[in-house]
Amino acid sequence: MRTNRALAAVGAAAAFLLLTACGTTDDPTPAPEASASDTMTSEATGTIVDVASASGDFTTLVAAIEAADLVDTLSGDGPFTVFAPTDEAFAALPPGVLDALLLPENKDTLAKILTYHVVSGEVMSDQISDGDVATVEGQTVTLSTADGVTVNGATVTTADIETSNGVIHVIDAVLVPSDVDVAALTS
Repeated sequence: MRTNRALAAVGAAAAFLLLTACGTTDDPTPAPEASASDTMTSEATGTIVDVASASGDFTTLVAAIEAADLVDTLSGDGPFTVFAPTDEAFAALPPGVLDALLLPENKDTLAKILTYHVVSGEVMSDQISDGDVATVEGQTVTLSTADGVTVNGATVTTADIETSNGVIHVIDAVLVPSDVDVAALTS
């Protein structure tokens, strides 16, 4: 319960920062076209966890959410914006890192990495503007709209998958907070 309250407090602060960073302009940058796969569409139903679980592209993400005990949080009221790495993105991590992250002794590190992919509030791709935005984890990610939408350099490959408690933007890489040394996990 204490974790949920802390998460909610951080989320509220992040939402405020996000909304002030994502103000409207007279000349908005066009949103990337959603290239929804057969399993995920912009009309997906259920919570973020339900939608990710129903897709064949997020089995690793869902396993990580379960291992980090974040299912209840990401199935909660939200709203949340999740930059969701695909199975291919997790497979691109250095050898042994994913296996190490899924170990019970690395649960806190895994939760840190996963919450670094979450922004409080529902932010659609046409509301994203360039700049740093606070994550639920507490650090910021850098959003860019220069060549489509990117977050810390990871490309949003499918945008605006609406869920009952937020929105999912699919990304092609796993985001790692600056204070996490993934190489140390395998030594």
